[in-house]
This record gives sequence, C-alpha cells and structure tokens, in this order.
Amino acid sequence: MVAALAIPAGMLAQDTPISSSSVHIDLGKDSPVVVVDSTTGESRATSTGSALVIDLHMSLLLRNTSSKRIRSLKLGVVAQEVAVGGKGSVAQPGMNVAPGETFPVPIDMQLMKPAQAAGPLVDVKLAGVLFDDLSFFGPDLNAQRVLTAWEIEAQRDREYFRQVLAKSGPEGLKKEIFASMERQRLRPQLEWRVPRGPAMTTAALGPERKEQFAFVQFPDSPVSAAGGYAQVAGNQMRSPRIDVQNLSGKPVKYVELGWLVRDENGEQYMAASLPASGPDLYLPAHGTAQVLQDKALDLSRSGRPLKIQGMTGFISQVQFSDGKVWAPSRRDLDDPALRKALPPSAEEQRLTDIYRTKGPAALILELKQ
Repeated sequence: MVAALAIPAGMLAQDTPISSSSVHIDLGKDSPVVVVDSTTGESRATSTGSALVIDLHMSLLLRNTSSKRIRSLKLGVVAQEVAVGGKGSVAQPGMNVAPGETFPVPIDMQLMKPAQAAGPLVDVKLAGVLFDDLSFFGPDLNAQRVLTAWEIEAQRDREYFRQVLAKSGPEGLKKEIFASMERQRLRPQLEWRVPRGPAMTTAALGPERKEQFAFVQFPDSPVSAAGGYAQVAGNQMRSPRIDVQNLSGKPVKYVELGWLVRDENGEQYMAASLPASGPDLYLPAHGTAQVLQDKALDLSRSGRPLKIQGMTGFISQVQFSDGKVWAPSRRDLDDPALRKALPPSAEEQRLTDIYRTKGPAALILELKQ
C-alpha cells in the first residue's frame, strides 16, 4: 500500500502537477502483487470551475509475490465513484510473470472529479489477477470472466502457432505470421458511438425497419443463437432482441455475441461485442431465454455514416455458473467472413509484435516457453 496525501481541491492552481502522494494505491490484503515503485510523470490536474480534469500518466512497478505465474491483471482507477467520467480501468493480458519478478503497469487516462470532493485525487485498486492455472485472485467477478476469456484465447493462439512451427518449421511460422499481419492491416475498420440524449428521429436517419440477424453457428458452442433482430435506421442500430438456447448440461450466467454489419457494397465490419446478458441472467441447462439490450450505436466508416444493409451474429463468449469460460476455437473462427472482419486476439497481436520488433528467433523462443 502507498500512503496518500489528500489535496484540498480549493488549493489547486488552475493547472497543477500531480505528485505520487496524491494517488492512493491499495492492492488489498493478501494481494499476490505488491508495489515496488510508482511515478506520476507528467500527470496534471486542471480546474474547470466546478470540476477537476485529471490527466493521469502514471507508471507502477509491481512484483509477483505469489508462487504462480501471472497471465493477466486488471486495476480499477477511481477519481469519483458517482461522477460521470470519474472512473476507469487498466488491464494487461498476455503476461508471463514468474514468481518474484517485477513488471510495469502504465496508467494513461483522463478522469473527472468534483472540485470540492475530499480525499486523494485518485484511488488505484486491484480488480483481479489471473494465474497460469486459471485460478483468480481479486474482488471483481467481471474481471475474472474477462481475464479468463483472454487467457483461453491466448492458450488457443499460442498452441496454434506452436503447431505451425512443429509442422512447417520456421518458414511455415513466418508465412503464418505474415498472413496475420496482413489481415490486421487490411481489416475494415468502423467508428461507432453511443448517441447522447434522445435517439434521433427516423426522419433524420431514414425509415426504421426491423432487421433480422443471420447467425454463424459453431459446432462446439455450448449456447446457440436461435434468432433475433434489431431496429435499424440509416447508420443506427438499436434495441437488439436475441433468442439463445443453452445446449449444455450446465447452467450459464453470461453470454456475449459478436456483431457484424454489412454495408450496401457487401463489405462486412465488426460492429461490437454485445454483452447479451445482465448480471441477473440465469440460463439453466438446456434452457432458453431472450436477451435484450436497450442500447443504440451509430456507425461510420472514415467519418461517413455507414448504411446498414444486414447483420450477422455469433456466440463469442460463454461463462458457466461455476466460473468456467468458453471461447470459439481457431477452427470456429476460420469462416471467411469472420476471418476477414474480426480483430485478432490480444495474444496474436503480441506474438506478431514480437516477430516484428525482435525477429523470428525471439518468437520461436517465446513459443517454446
């Protein structure tokens, strides 16, 4: 734990550097990571009348004090719990930190805080740590699901590139890495935003229609999307309704869908990962449910509104009531439409970055670990 010195907001100048003593770091009792050092660098707090704008550019150096390797970590960063823009988080996937090793965690974000709020400017807390055996430490169960899903994807993709290396040697690995880099370079990109305030009128967007989802079904998925639709007008889609069925013999507490949209030229884009369930979801073994989202997205491409002509969905993540997580296999994702539109996993990006920055020998050494 690092002690914090509270700075009364009224004493802040118009633009004031933030010292490490103004940030309260509490990683919790019995935490498997401890703070070795912290710096706030160019962090600043700016008064805007009734609020403070906190530009946080902080670096933590943490040590793994557990007996296991750390695969991923998430921190919560809070200036104010109830203020808009008052909190955020930092997550690091793709880690491989041995017991006793130190590792850096950069924190770069902007936060808002009421000017008269007492206490430290920022609180940093541990949301969770995931280990190489998929065990988890931390209070945030949502972080457990996210970090576990990332690690399952990482294990999947590391194993894929290991198999390529074993079967085709360094040249085959090079070919596959170059193909991944090219897909990342050519992947069509969308910009999206959540509309503020009341939804735009259909007169502004064009006629509204009920657009049915097409679904890509994966043979080994424990949950099937049986049907669904969303309201579409111009470049806006909202209020999706999707029927899902639990094909497994275990209860499910979380389902997430990938959401592709097609434009008038037939090009498909990854629009969103749609959490298809709230915290109260309970999908019993072999049960069915309709999952709802009262949300809207406005989509654009290179600054121009995207005219939505069709939608495709697929199950991208499932969490069972016992905490175990399912994610699609490489074979599942080999569908041509998905392969072109989907972003690579954080692990695949990390492995291609190792090849790009350190060369093939470093990547081969990484895959053999």
